[in-house]
Amino acid sequence: MNPKNCSRRGSFRSGAFDALADERLGAAVRKTADLLRDKRAAVADAFPGFEALRDWGRARKSEGSGRLEEGAREFANRVEAAGGRVHFARDASDVAEVLTRIAGDRGACTAVKAKSMTAEEVGLNEALEAAGIEVTETDLGEFIIQLAGEKPSHIMAPAIHRDRGQVGELFHRALGTEPGLDVEALVAAARAALRTRFLAADLGITGANFAVAETGTLVLVTNEGNGRMATTLPPVHVALVGIDKVIPRLSDVPGLLALLTRSASGQPISTYVTLVTGPRRPGEEEGPEELHVVLLDNGRSAIARGPFREMLHCLHCGACLNHCPVYRAVGGHAYASPYPGPMGDVLSPLLWGIEAFPDLPDACTLCGRCQEACPVRIPLPMFHRELRRLAARPKRRVTRLLAAAAASPVLYRLGVGLLRRALRRPAWIPRRGLIAAWCSCRELPRPGAEPTFRAWWTERKGGRR
Repeated sequence: MNPKNCSRRGSFRSGAFDALADERLGAAVRKTADLLRDKRAAVADAFPGFEALRDWGRARKSEGSGRLEEGAREFANRVEAAGGRVHFARDASDVAEVLTRIAGDRGACTAVKAKSMTAEEVGLNEALEAAGIEVTETDLGEFIIQLAGEKPSHIMAPAIHRDRGQVGELFHRALGTEPGLDVEALVAAARAALRTRFLAADLGITGANFAVAETGTLVLVTNEGNGRMATTLPPVHVALVGIDKVIPRLSDVPGLLALLTRSASGQPISTYVTLVTGPRRPGEEEGPEELHVVLLDNGRSAIARGPFREMLHCLHCGACLNHCPVYRAVGGHAYASPYPGPMGDVLSPLLWGIEAFPDLPDACTLCGRCQEACPVRIPLPMFHRELRRLAARPKRRVTRLLAAAAASPVLYRLGVGLLRRALRRPAWIPRRGLIAAWCSCRELPRPGAEPTFRAWWTERKGGRR
């Protein structure tokens, strides 16, 4: 679709090996993932209609993805009717151009930003900083990883890979706090550091969990209140929204919220649900002077026309990550993509091309836990299999050659003989290429002194073949 503009690319295989060697990382990831998984199970069990609600949510999202571009235009018209401005962005470069132009028009130098995976997708922080705009992440997890110079490791819990001790050491170095602080004191230190930045910011940047076409309303779900600070204190609010977040009606919001919050954090409802429709109106005491909504395509309209359309139904709750045995073993950074875990295995190749992330379709055991946990029943295992099929196309020539060799008695005997010799001498195995990659995670057996089956058969049957 669009293989450019991905802020992170790399090999999942090498990243996974590095992560598996870090026991502290693995323990931190599993601790939080276990907590979120168990909380989701508890609230789902306590809600008798949860399975029916999942079916309803899938139908509502299917309705939206079936008219994706039409819904985006309808939403844009409603936003502008409410006094906001809408900018359509094809890709990351368009987003950077729009944001820097908005900042330039206002003479903006500082921005506070609520957590947004769409912003991570387009490398927004890097683009703004290159334009001379200081960006501060205000979600606690995002603030932590920004201080550490890292990227999010989880959709919902960006700093899942760091334990309290590591955060305390980081705050001591970056903020000058006392060493060994407990969680409450660390949160207070972050709040004190962020409060002045909220008050001084020229821009407030957010994403949106839903965008209502019927009313032009942005729906933001947070637990820390930073979203409301970013949308009300700065004079300009910019919302970066993927067109897949557009839903048809305001009446759809309560049901989708119930699915999102239960699946993401195991809550019947999050602490803050903020609905934004237009900028501040005359007589209102809070809200921005200007509201800009940047509607991002970045390949989504093409996905909607293809066999992976249901991937656009994703609520970005992170439940599939918490249940995935692969993600739980290696964490998010191993995926080398803004989107980790099972949903990232599929979405990243769709957005940037399978050549940018050739390993991700294989970063899955096909156990099906992701689909079982998905609030809108996205068939992630089926999508993994289909991507594997697409990724295997360049390798089919090799497969045909191997099949031809296996069908020829002479070539088969020659190949088996060479393989037995190579297995007795591991130094013969290539250090690069497909064979080396296959052998890197498998312990190959050493042939014994006993004869081959063909030799045994020939000896027992008196030379018959």
